Amino acid sequence: MRVSAKVDYALRAAVELAAHEDEDGLVTSEEISDRQDIPHAFLTNILQSLRQAGLVKSKRGPDGGHRLAKPADAIVVADVIRAIDGPLAGVSGLHPEELDYKGTARPLREVWVAVRASLREVLEEVTIADIANDDLPPAVTKRVTEDDAWISR
Repeated sequence: MRVSAKVDYALRAAVELAAHEDEDGLVTSEEISDRQDIPHAFLTNILQSLRQAGLVKSKRGPDGGHRLAKPADAIVVADVIRAIDGPLAGVSGLHPEELDYKGTARPLREVWVAVRASLREVLEEVTIADIANDDLPPAVTKRVTEDDAWISR
């Protein structure tokens, strides 16, 4: 799975907003940009996408800023990815179940469905609150304690 810079920035912005969720005030895009080292012009576009997906609310003006549209523990990583890049696992613009391979390649559709299911196991389990609170679910911490998880191939 390739994670685009835009998704990485969107997740970092969402986590930054979650870290300030208990505060009454809003967080400005400039504050998010500075705290997370995200180019401001790029962040503005990302926040707009998150707003359109119903994940972020914004207020304009001198006392304006951004906040999460729902509690951080109700937003999973997969929600942010879908808001920015679309479906978790697409093949040539199609959902895996829409594919129709012929002949010996027929089982490839099941491979793509299994890949999507594996991604969902992590990305639909981890909430923005989990990341902001440095309290990842046991299924994730178990995976990262395996030596093989840290080897790039």
